[in-house]
Amino acid sequence: MKWLILALVCVHLSEGRLNRIILKKGKSIRENMREHGVLEEFLEKYHIDPGLKYRFNKFSATYEPMTNYLNSYYFGKISIGTPPQDFLVLLDTGSGVLWVPSTYCRSPACGNHKNFDPKQSSTYHSYNQQTYVLRYGFGSLSIMLGYDTVRIQNIAVQNQQFGLSVEEDNYPFYYSNFDGILGLTNPTPNDGRSLLHQMMSQNQISEPIFSFYFSRQPTVQYGGELILGGTDPQLYTGEITWAPVTREYYWQIGIQEFTIGNKATGWCSEGCQGMIDTGTFLLTIPQQYLTEFLQAVNATNDGSYTVDCNNIQNMPTITFFINGSQLPLPPSAYVFNNEGHCSLAIESTYMPSSTGQPLWILGDVFLKEYYSIFDMGNNRVGLAPSA
Repeated sequence: MKWLILALVCVHLSEGRLNRIILKKGKSIRENMREHGVLEEFLEKYHIDPGLKYRFNKFSATYEPMTNYLNSYYFGKISIGTPPQDFLVLLDTGSGVLWVPSTYCRSPACGNHKNFDPKQSSTYHSYNQQTYVLRYGFGSLSIMLGYDTVRIQNIAVQNQQFGLSVEEDNYPFYYSNFDGILGLTNPTPNDGRSLLHQMMSQNQISEPIFSFYFSRQPTVQYGGELILGGTDPQLYTGEITWAPVTREYYWQIGIQEFTIGNKATGWCSEGCQGMIDTGTFLLTIPQQYLTEFLQAVNATNDGSYTVDCNNIQNMPTITFFINGSQLPLPPSAYVFNNEGHCSLAIESTYMPSSTGQPLWILGDVFLKEYYSIFDMGNNRVGLAPSA
């Protein structure tokens, strides 16, 4: 799961620089739901599978500060309308729609967040009142479509399509620290209404690239950065591993091997697929390998995949082989230590990839170790060790 906040430093594209949004750390949805006594009910009632957010069919340089939420999501600040109405949105490379709560919505979840009021915007318009359902791995909502100016730092996208929520699931949206979601999936040539596509077509970014940096030790003031229009070499080290996108619309890449310690598992001997997904906080492994993985790292499946805090330094490094490069994750990256209670930062999915190959979701746990570059012009993803 996932969630975040943000701080910002802007730089003008007209001067050939990047715009950046800084990520800040906020209380997670999980923490909020636990404090309100509803977390266990939510987890028992709703069988959460992060892979459910992906729709394997056609329907399915500004710096933006981010915040961490549910220990699972990063979000940034945007504004919509004239005059601007501000919102915190989850920055999600695993989905493609921008939506925010609206005054049309009567769900308690909307009453707990900022609502967009189309009557207060002189640039808002809409063509019909048809509603659509959006489904994520953790909840769903209904939206209607509208058009208005969307601003991120000094970027202003005119006549941008976005969703105005008319009904939201209370679990978990009522407890989220973000208002809506900004989908950043890979825009296709026919995807002319996505925010990324509109940024490019309206010359709002100098290069068709954006990138993410997640701090390994996020604080309330700083959780990382989203850079729209390019990359920042100060935020990564070493060489960039480039991998071609293997699935239209998503930021999906191939994985050739996965090792635990020095032992090859063979789980990807016939190929695996990996989603580079900023909207999923944990590392998500295919369900069929979960038991074997827990045994290999000596974890107990008591609902939170517990491990011995005194043994973390002796646990194996796990490694992904991507396009000829090895991308390791040390145990310090995939184990959470919460005041002496240690558990694996993983979850599982029953969903296979669109090819039928095992599906991994390389969420923020992975992306804290690797600066990620999303190259829309060359249809590829770059990964380099974070600075």
